[in-house]
Amino acid sequence: MDARLDLLGNPLAGKLFKHFNAAGKVISESSLPAATQELVKIRASQINGCGFCTDMHTKDALHAGETQTRLNLIAAWREATVFSDAERAALELAEQGTRIADAAGGVSDEAWANAAKHYDEEQLAALVALIALINAYNRANVIVQQPAGGYVPGMFG
Repeated sequence: MDARLDLLGNPLAGKLFKHFNAAGKVISESSLPAATQELVKIRASQINGCGFCTDMHTKDALHAGETQTRLNLIAAWREATVFSDAERAALELAEQGTRIADAAGGVSDEAWANAAKHYDEEQLAALVALIALINAYNRANVIVQQPAGGYVPGMFG
């Protein structure tokens, strides 16, 4: 199956995603733990049904040393015992930020306060930006039906 539109080869999309990628680099260089970043990207991608991003970020996480057990349990993080309280707070914020239209007022004060207990202002800013960015990537890939399964860690740089 081919994508409806080649987001990597299209000149306009290429210019746009160059800026997305630059934002992603800034986030990745923040003090928000790398493992938390991958968990958030994977969970949002699962919720959005983005096979391409789910494939990419699970493979990147494995490549970076994440365990298969934790990756297997991301979708069931509430019941799993393998995530820290800080990671749970980030996953809750990611879920509510991804499903923002499902609740009046968007992200709950409780979810925000819980995240703020575990992350400083820089980390919260990175977390908010990461949730917004991965949702943008997910939506673009789902819209063009970007095929999943062929990603190899490091193939984009």
